[in-house]
Amino acid sequence: MRSRVTMVLAITAVLLGGVLLVPAAYARLSSGDSSGGGGGGAASTVAAPSPTPPPPPTLAAGPVSVNFKGEFFSWALLDRQTGKIAGSPNMTATSSTESMLKAWIVSDYLRQLGDKEPTAALKKAASLAIRESNDDAANAVYRAAGGSYAVPAGGQPGPVLKRAISICGLTDTRRGNIPGYEGWWSFTRMSPRDAVRLGDCIADGKAAGPKWTKWVLTEMSKVQGTTADKDQKAKSGGGHWGIIDGLPKSITAQGPVSIKNGWTKINYDGNWHVNCLAVTDKWSLAVMLRYPQKSGLDYGAQVCASVATQLVTPQPGAALKVPQQPVGKL
Repeated sequence: MRSRVTMVLAITAVLLGGVLLVPAAYARLSSGDSSGGGGGGAASTVAAPSPTPPPPPTLAAGPVSVNFKGEFFSWALLDRQTGKIAGSPNMTATSSTESMLKAWIVSDYLRQLGDKEPTAALKKAASLAIRESNDDAANAVYRAAGGSYAVPAGGQPGPVLKRAISICGLTDTRRGNIPGYEGWWSFTRMSPRDAVRLGDCIADGKAAGPKWTKWVLTEMSKVQGTTADKDQKAKSGGGHWGIIDGLPKSITAQGPVSIKNGWTKINYDGNWHVNCLAVTDKWSLAVMLRYPQKSGLDYGAQVCASVATQLVTPQPGAALKVPQQPVGKL
């Protein structure tokens, strides 16, 4: 009798043990602890992939609308990643470069030096020609680069301009044709299409060479002065305005923007001649204008800024407004 009771108890114990073991094993399987690899029994989770951040804002080709009254309005944008140029329908038409060409004059001189250092006086002149758009300083550098004010034979451009055309691949640029000023670099005729090529040529190192390119771009990023009368002098002038004012912080914070503007209120045609050039590692933009003197320098500066603002991609907000003028057809 005792042995039968003992057997019944043993069988009961085995059955109960099995019942208890099944939930425990199931719990281990449910928690992912089936590998026996020391996972600690913790449940594994897979994190959702992070969304790809959008590309930073830049300038890209697009429609531009400006309230403009004047003789000439043209712009061009070069994508430095692809080499493609877009712009207004008349982006191959030309106007006088004025001081915008000073960036090339300085670059041309420094490239010829190679690894040599300029004299202290000429290095200072090169800086003043860009930062303060100083005419006397630019003329000194121009002569040192091999330039001359003598009228070139046969209507050909002088050596400094010839090198710009050949080194930077300019196709629309030619010597100025104003009677009595044929040898003057400031009256060089250039299109916005060639101006953005010139900006790219400076930025990629062909213009100034490996030793001096960074120096030139840095000087162009430190242009000083405004359109205010106090900053505009007979032989120099404030040139920190235009395209740079139309760029949002989301672009200017990405790195230096190198600029060189050109402007003059000359009497032979009664117009302001205003040009804006800006270049970064991503793009080169130029805006060139001729409009009545009564509109003032501020008007041209704000047209340049408006073009830049409208080309920002993606658009951060409303485009900069241009002072109201009678609407002209572009």
